[in-house]
Amino acid sequence: MWRRRTRTSVTSVLKNPPATPVLPAPAPSSPASPPPAGHAEGVSNDEFRAALSRLAAGVVLLTAHEPALDPEGPPGEDAGMTATAFMSVSLDPPLVLVSVRNGSRMDDLIDEQPLWAVSMLAESQSHIAGRFAMKGRLSDRLLFEDIPYVRGEHTGAPLVGGALATLECRTEQVVPAGDHTLVIGRVLSASLPSADGGPLTYFRGRYRHLG
Repeated sequence: MWRRRTRTSVTSVLKNPPATPVLPAPAPSSPASPPPAGHAEGVSNDEFRAALSRLAAGVVLLTAHEPALDPEGPPGEDAGMTATAFMSVSLDPPLVLVSVRNGSRMDDLIDEQPLWAVSMLAESQSHIAGRFAMKGRLSDRLLFEDIPYVRGEHTGAPLVGGALATLECRTEQVVPAGDHTLVIGRVLSASLPSADGGPLTYFRGRYRHLG
């Protein structure tokens, strides 16, 4: 009896298999949210700028002199660029680093010749920083026109009068870094034109004074 019922049960199941349950169609998966513009890792340009603007930085004027191609022709030209990404790297040998935007006038000039200078601006020199940082600016020759400076003995680059300190440098190494180039330079000379006042700093998108 037990076997018969078992066989009957099995036969019944084979003749009338249970209906396959109808499962609801899976909901279409929503497309993944695209990463913020500019960075696949999820950090947008605006977020990156906002975060880094909270880091106070000193302001320097990076300068270089482009020698004349023809000694008997027009004189060479000076170039200048405001920079906040500047730091010391090594004491022995004395090395500094500055970040230069790719394709800029200064980037092209430093790529052609290795000598350049840095003037660490004083708090009273925000007008110089603003002048050399503005977009669609005048020619470099006009930008230097009413700024007191002397020429560096080693580089021929303008050294701004009244700066807290000035350095003359020779490029030792160039490191590509995204849309900028990191230029490491050996310091050839250092001077302290002015002992008065504090440094010009840049914080949250504005030039500021310590105090």
